[in-house]
Amino acid sequence: MKISTEMLKGVLEGIVLQIISGGETYGYEITKELNQHGFEDLVEGTVYTILMRLEKNKLVTVEKKKSSMGPARKFYSLNADGEATLATFWQNWEFLEKQMTQLKGDYHV
Repeated sequence: MKISTEMLKGVLEGIVLQIISGGETYGYEITKELNQHGFEDLVEGTVYTILMRLEKNKLVTVEKKKSSMGPARKFYSLNADGEATLATFWQNWEFLEKQMTQLKGDYHV
Protein backbone atom coordinates (compact mmCIF):
# COMPACT_ATOMS: atom_id res chain seq x y z
CA MET A 1 0.00 0.00 0.00
CA LYS A 2 1.34 3.40 -0.94
CA ILE A 3 1.37 5.71 2.09
CA SER A 4 1.74 9.45 1.67
CA THR A 5 5.28 10.60 2.32
CA GLU A 6 4.09 13.38 4.61
CA MET A 7 2.11 10.97 6.78
CA LEU A 8 5.01 8.53 6.93
CA LYS A 9 7.53 11.22 7.93
CA GLY A 10 5.69 11.69 11.18
CA VAL A 11 6.14 8.09 12.29
CA LEU A 12 9.37 6.86 10.70
CA GLU A 13 11.56 7.94 13.59
CA GLY A 14 9.42 5.95 16.01
CA ILE A 15 9.45 2.93 13.71
CA VAL A 16 13.24 3.03 13.45
CA LEU A 17 13.56 3.40 17.24
CA GLN A 18 11.31 0.35 17.63
CA ILE A 19 13.55 -1.72 15.33
CA ILE A 20 16.67 -0.60 17.19
CA SER A 21 15.00 -1.54 20.48
CA GLY A 22 15.25 -5.16 19.36
CA GLY A 23 19.01 -5.06 19.75
CA GLU A 24 22.14 -3.60 18.25
CA THR A 25 21.80 -3.12 14.49
CA TYR A 26 23.11 -1.08 11.56
CA GLY A 27 21.55 0.94 8.74
CA TYR A 28 21.30 -1.72 6.05
CA GLU A 29 19.71 -4.21 8.48
CA ILE A 30 17.17 -1.56 9.51
CA THR A 31 16.31 -0.87 5.87
CA LYS A 32 15.86 -4.60 5.21
CA GLU A 33 13.63 -4.93 8.27
CA LEU A 34 11.48 -2.00 7.14
CA ASN A 35 11.20 -3.47 3.63
CA GLN A 36 10.17 -6.84 5.07
CA HIS A 37 7.44 -5.15 7.11
CA GLY A 38 5.81 -3.56 4.08
CA PHE A 39 7.78 -0.34 3.73
CA GLU A 40 9.22 -1.38 0.36
CA ASP A 41 9.53 2.18 -0.95
CA LEU A 42 11.95 3.26 1.78
CA VAL A 43 15.54 3.59 0.66
CA GLU A 44 18.73 3.49 2.69
CA GLY A 45 19.22 7.24 2.30
CA THR A 46 16.00 7.90 4.21
CA VAL A 47 17.01 5.51 6.97
CA TYR A 48 20.50 7.02 7.27
CA THR A 49 19.00 10.51 7.54
CA ILE A 50 16.85 9.30 10.45
CA LEU A 51 19.83 7.56 12.07
CA MET A 52 21.90 10.76 11.86
CA ARG A 53 19.06 12.69 13.52
CA LEU A 54 18.73 10.05 16.27
CA GLU A 55 22.48 10.24 16.86
CA LYS A 56 22.45 14.05 16.88
CA ASN A 57 19.57 14.05 19.38
CA LYS A 58 21.47 11.54 21.56
CA LEU A 59 18.72 8.90 21.43
CA VAL A 60 21.06 6.09 20.39
CA THR A 61 24.49 4.80 21.29
CA VAL A 62 26.74 4.35 18.28
CA GLU A 63 29.66 1.98 18.02
CA LYS A 64 31.85 1.53 14.95
CA LYS A 65 32.82 -2.07 14.28
CA LYS A 66 35.01 -3.65 11.65
CA SER A 67 33.24 -5.42 8.83
CA SER A 68 34.54 -8.30 6.77
CA MET A 69 32.59 -6.87 3.84
CA GLY A 70 34.22 -3.44 3.60
CA PRO A 71 34.57 -0.36 5.77
CA ALA A 72 33.62 -0.26 9.44
CA ARG A 73 29.90 -0.12 10.18
CA LYS A 74 28.07 2.03 12.68
CA PHE A 75 25.99 -0.10 15.02
CA TYR A 76 23.09 1.55 16.82
CA SER A 77 21.47 0.66 20.13
CA LEU A 78 18.93 2.54 22.24
CA ASN A 79 20.08 4.47 25.26
CA ALA A 80 17.84 5.64 28.13
CA ASP A 81 16.73 8.79 26.27
CA GLY A 82 15.89 6.70 23.20
CA GLU A 83 13.85 4.29 25.31
CA ALA A 84 11.93 7.20 26.86
CA THR A 85 11.32 8.73 23.43
CA LEU A 86 10.08 5.38 22.12
CA ALA A 87 7.71 4.99 25.08
CA THR A 88 6.31 8.48 24.40
CA PHE A 89 5.96 7.64 20.70
CA TRP A 90 3.79 4.60 21.54
CA GLN A 91 1.69 6.59 24.04
CA ASN A 92 1.04 9.20 21.35
CA TRP A 93 0.33 6.49 18.78
CA GLU A 94 -2.24 4.79 21.03
CA PHE A 95 -3.95 8.12 21.73
CA LEU A 96 -4.12 8.99 18.03
CA GLU A 97 -5.31 5.51 17.08
CA LYS A 98 -8.12 5.69 19.64
CA GLN A 99 -9.20 9.17 18.56
CA MET A 100 -9.07 8.33 14.84
CA THR A 101 -11.11 5.16 15.35
CA GLN A 102 -13.70 7.11 17.31
CA LEU A 103 -13.79 9.87 14.70
CA LYS A 104 -14.17 7.35 11.90
CA GLY A 105 -17.09 5.71 13.73
CA ASP A 106 -18.77 9.05 14.39
CA TYR A 107 -18.47 10.19 10.77
CA HIS A 108 -18.48 6.97 8.78
CA VAL A 109 -19.31 7.18 5.09
